Amino acid sequence: MPATQENELALIVYAPALVGDDGRPLDVVHGMERVLPGVHLGWMVSGEGQRMALSDRDAWVTQETADGGFPLLRSGDDAFRVTVTGWESPAGSSPGGRAQLEVHAVLPLHAEGIAAAGAVLESIGENVRAFWGHATPFRAGVEIARQTQSGSANARPPPKGLPALKRPWDIRSPEIPMRLGWLNYWPAAAARTLGFPDPARDAELLSRSRRTASGGWLVQLTEMPLDLDDPTHVEELLRTYERFPKIGGRAPSR
Repeated sequence: MPATQENELALIVYAPALVGDDGRPLDVVHGMERVLPGVHLGWMVSGEGQRMALSDRDAWVTQETADGGFPLLRSGDDAFRVTVTGWESPAGSSPGGRAQLEVHAVLPLHAEGIAAAGAVLESIGENVRAFWGHATPFRAGVEIARQTQSGSANARPPPKGLPALKRPWDIRSPEIPMRLGWLNYWPAAAARTLGFPDPARDAELLSRSRRTASGGWLVQLTEMPLDLDDPTHVEELLRTYERFPKIGGRAPSR
């Protein structure tokens, strides 16, 4: 399940749709466990909301991977609850008219979860060969999601003076990020599309960014997790949207 509480950090990664005997769901699970020492994603959640241990987690994931996604897994430690699941976004609802795999993971929004977020986001992104992804506190993510135009004539403007973003199916390429987050995973293709990095223009962002194993970038907007009640965080979002007008389909991609 995606993040639903203010004490949660939501990670969302968009990738090519699953095809055939696709091993990426297990790659995601194994990768998360590697970068989260001591965490075992060995439990499922029943239809009644009960946690149930899996005797053979890997076999269960392989068996239950269907309809373009994979089922919810969670850790057993309620003090450091981690979840991950994936589903397919159909072609008609996705950028470039291409079906996508959406991977949704949740970390606790406390010191340990915050410290691990970059490594987890990179691991998921690399293992699913993602188009892009982000990690954002739940509360800020809700406000940022309101930037996407609904198409309604009486729709409310985006919060905090943030720019309006196109709906996913109106964005021409899956390599164009649909929005910004606190941590942004931009693989090489997305970075090229956005024109990042430009050493002359991106010195501040580069001071909070690092290369990924595959040659992409993990870009952190603010030192602390994004909080849209902090005017300096809103200013950083606005500056970054201005720097990258292609994000959200606001400028044509070449």
